[in-house]
Amino acid sequence: MHLDFSGILVIALVVTGGIWALDAKLWAKNRFSEDDLPILVEYARSFFPVILIVLVLRSFLFEPFRIPSSSMRPTLVVGDFILVNKFTYGLRLPVVDTKVLALNDPQRGDVMVFRYPENPSIDYIKRVVGVPGDQIQYRNRRLYVNGEAAEMTRHGTHLWMNNQCQTIDSLRFREQTADTDHEILIIPQRSSRAEGEWVVPEGHYFMLGDNRDNSRDGRYWGFVPEENIVGKAVAVWMSWDFNCGDGISWGRIGSIE
Repeated sequence: MHLDFSGILVIALVVTGGIWALDAKLWAKNRFSEDDLPILVEYARSFFPVILIVLVLRSFLFEPFRIPSSSMRPTLVVGDFILVNKFTYGLRLPVVDTKVLALNDPQRGDVMVFRYPENPSIDYIKRVVGVPGDQIQYRNRRLYVNGEAAEMTRHGTHLWMNNQCQTIDSLRFREQTADTDHEILIIPQRSSRAEGEWVVPEGHYFMLGDNRDNSRDGRYWGFVPEENIVGKAVAVWMSWDFNCGDGISWGRIGSIE
């Protein structure tokens, strides 16, 4: 269990609800009018329904995230604000993260938010390339799923800035497997050291960043256990790179491929 913003919301809900309940049971009957309502009780009554709505929406429906790195370019860029669907893969109780309703399993090609296996207090976002039982290979900058090489079609070049606002020149490809189709980036001037072969164990998933030579992903730290899943990224609702950008990028608003 880890205490994050959901945990803070739960605590706030219990405190405001408790104050409201105590007032109704112990103090309200001795009050002559609502004008005598203590300010603490007034705040509790006002904030309790707001906190409840936010907690339900954030825990069971959608949660907002901001993209902090370029590991998912060109799909997602620094400054993208995304919505993550929390119920696609099942409903979990806030704070304790216990699944109470199983729905869908992650599929190859899904862009998924999860808690970083090496430090669950950090949220990561990558693309699912391997599901339980899959054999994954990555060599010579090419992905192989169950022995079949992903088809890579060149789509020109892609210029982007890293977190130090330095321009990086990369090659843009359309990567296609039997059930996924999306764009990736390759940086030819960087050596491709993250290679290997993995068999995805039951209850785990293998993740890669779309910016293949600029992503610390499953090639370095292994698999994502099912209990670390947060949800599926579904839409960019705002894009604004405060560091190196030129303001709001209206053209980026929309669904995530």
